Amino acid sequence: MEDNAFCVALSLLVSLDAALFQIVVLSLKVSLMAVLIAAVLGFPLGAAVALWRFPGRGGVIVVLNALMGLPPVVAGLVVYLLLSRAGPLGELGFLFTPGAMVIAQVVLVLPILAALSRQKIEEMLGEYREQFISLGMSRARMMPTLLWDARFALLTVLLAGFGRASAEVGAVMMVGGNIDGVTRVMTTAIVLETGKGNLPLALGLGLVLLTLVMLINAGAYLVGEVTKRRLG
Repeated sequence: MEDNAFCVALSLLVSLDAALFQIVVLSLKVSLMAVLIAAVLGFPLGAAVALWRFPGRGGVIVVLNALMGLPPVVAGLVVYLLLSRAGPLGELGFLFTPGAMVIAQVVLVLPILAALSRQKIEEMLGEYREQFISLGMSRARMMPTLLWDARFALLTVLLAGFGRASAEVGAVMMVGGNIDGVTRVMTTAIVLETGKGNLPLALGLGLVLLTLVMLINAGAYLVGEVTKRRLG
């Protein structure tokens, strides 16, 4: 039966099944939007923590590093409480929409991007500090320079964040509701269809998700190799 389900799953992929690819497209839209927002917020935050010295800086670093391992269900619960009718943002009507799923993924991905970019910017600052001092550059001017010079390393960080977002289940299910045609993404659909016994669709989505993860890892590896060659 499993072999038959696998064959049907392949046929769904080859025939570009509408239901399957609707789920895939929504998954990519949500994850890409979440990672883009997290990058816009997280990279400058990480660079700022690396560049400036202020009271409580050590605590901020500890919190960012700890939040890298934030349980998805906790992130989902926090976002759910914020967006529910009784929550402070309930009037926006975001709950059980793709927007809520984007917010949940941003909460998960932003600490990863901020913490890893902070580490990289600190390393580069140690290398370039004397040059910056000789040029009389302020920390505000150092930030864009360091972020640009670290762009290849940050691209690897970005890919890691996208991998985390695209593979998320718990948080997006809590705030999205897994509504067919509205908020159903690959991970939540796999859970649902497996429970229903619809193995072909679950396998088809699983193959797409596995391929996506492999491409992300291949991209991260290639970026790392390019960076080594540039530095070499």
